[in-house]
Amino acid sequence: METTKMSVASTSAPLFGTFKEEHTNIPEAVDDFIRNFLQKIGLSRTLDCFEVEWYSSAQKLLTEPLLTAPPPPGALVIPDALTHKQLLQSELQKVYTETNHFKEEVLSAGDSLVRLQRDRDLHRLHCQKLVADKSRLMEDIKRLKKRLAAYEPALRQLDDKYEAALRQKMLLGLESERIQNNLNAGLLLDKTRTKMERRTKKSSAQLPTLPRHPKDTEFPVCSRPVNLQRAQGNPGEQKSLNSFNLFYSIKAHALPISCISQLPGKKILASASDDCSWRLWALPASREKVGQMVLTGEGHSDWLSSCSFHPEGTKLATTSGDTTVKLWDLFCGRCVLTFSGHSQPTWGCSFHSCGHFLASCSSDKTAKLWDLNSQRCRLTMRRHTASVNSVCFQSFSNTLLTCSADKTLALWDIRLGVCTASFVGHQHPCNHATLGLGEEVVASCDTRGIVNLWDIRRPASPLRTIDAGPLSANQVAFNPSRKMLAIASSDSLVRLVDVDSCKVSSLSGQRDSVQSVTFDHTGKTVMSAGSNGLINVWM
Repeated sequence: METTKMSVASTSAPLFGTFKEEHTNIPEAVDDFIRNFLQKIGLSRTLDCFEVEWYSSAQKLLTEPLLTAPPPPGALVIPDALTHKQLLQSELQKVYTETNHFKEEVLSAGDSLVRLQRDRDLHRLHCQKLVADKSRLMEDIKRLKKRLAAYEPALRQLDDKYEAALRQKMLLGLESERIQNNLNAGLLLDKTRTKMERRTKKSSAQLPTLPRHPKDTEFPVCSRPVNLQRAQGNPGEQKSLNSFNLFYSIKAHALPISCISQLPGKKILASASDDCSWRLWALPASREKVGQMVLTGEGHSDWLSSCSFHPEGTKLATTSGDTTVKLWDLFCGRCVLTFSGHSQPTWGCSFHSCGHFLASCSSDKTAKLWDLNSQRCRLTMRRHTASVNSVCFQSFSNTLLTCSADKTLALWDIRLGVCTASFVGHQHPCNHATLGLGEEVVASCDTRGIVNLWDIRRPASPLRTIDAGPLSANQVAFNPSRKMLAIASSDSLVRLVDVDSCKVSSLSGQRDSVQSVTFDHTGKTVMSAGSNGLINVWM
């Protein structure tokens, strides 16, 4: 038996020597030895059972990976060459499959690389084109900037010429209207001249003896003739209180606006401000356009308190905190007269209808009458015991209305220089007063927001009282028909009052204290200005 074992071992050793050298972890095969041994001793059934079990285990090994781990201690596993070959072929097939897959991926990656390189080259060309376009555009921009810089002086010159032409057009229109009015009024002047001379001679006997100046103007019996129907408007076309809406706003000044005044019959508005300047605005006819400044004047050394147009529309008077009253020529845009008779800030001014006299009032408790021809003060009116805050001429007469912080109003005859009537009824200082309703009704307002309507023929007590308080009412204005009154209030509201029924309606939108309010010549537009520097137009 030992001889048989040795022969088997010697026979199998050359067969598995090479395999063992390469795969040291796989033990040598012993199945041949066992077969020879069982056949030699005649154990045929045992050999059959061995064969069945051996090949069944070999088939199982075909489905399992090649053993890589060392066998457990004491175990001896020796696969045959055929089984090992099949395992190696299976592994080799897997390697071939993976190699083919990797080749396909490499080819796909190569195609992708070529495509990406092509896209890169295309984008590089596009980028180079964009860089060239950018450089060309930058050069164009630089060239256009140089051309614009060369055109800027010409543009500024054109703007100056346009403003000058617009100003000249406005002034020529005013002069044309003045000449037309003078031509239309020539016949009426001839008829009334004799009557005026007779009344002047009759009244001159009653005047006190005062020093005369060679250029002093005679006090007229009435102002220059005008179309009364046009001046008073058409009552049938009057708008209702609730029909006014904010149409547009103009940022006129950076500082508060103290007063606005409209040129009669024109869409020209003057504004006076705390920035020591006045400005002339051309009002637009639609929301799309913005009000354009056509003229400005600077010459006062302190804030401006009021402004007033000359009846002919060619001059503007302003009052200021520097105690002076200045007269500006709108044709040349400069100050032509300065009156310096007041000792404290001046608050208001008003032209006589003839255009030869200008009244002013001041904190020095006086009102003065200035003669534009002789350029001197013709009359100083002293009665009030506190600051005189406003003056207003009665149309077509020599009567002047003043209101004061002493809570009273006064009517003056400038020919005689005397107070003809006094209105007592306010409980707080009066800010402003104006005439309306056929010049027989006076409206006044005070610092408590109380507005009184007076009959100049019965000054003992007010006809009606309107409470617009509790804050101050700064200014009042009648519309041309004298049937509607506008009130500028410190509570940022503009109030409209029906004079007959005393019904009140409010216009909101100023957002700050309202200092001044006025109507246009048609009565269909209300304009207000306040502490925020805005001019609001209501239509």
